[in-house]
Amino acid sequence: MKRQLLDILACPVCRHHPLMLEITKENEEGIIEGKLTCPRCNTAYPITEGIPDLIPR
Repeated sequence: MKRQLLDILACPVCRHHPLMLEITKENEEGIIEGKLTCPRCNTAYPITEGIPDLIPR
């Protein structure tokens, strides 16, 4: 996932923007593993193999 994507992503549950980012693995191409968290509703969304999963569970 590219960092620039944070500029447009919003929480699908409450529509809050911006999301908080926690990176566990990154390379020169972008974020590989990590987590996006909404500070308003506290919903977390994993980033796996560079793909953010924004489907609420």
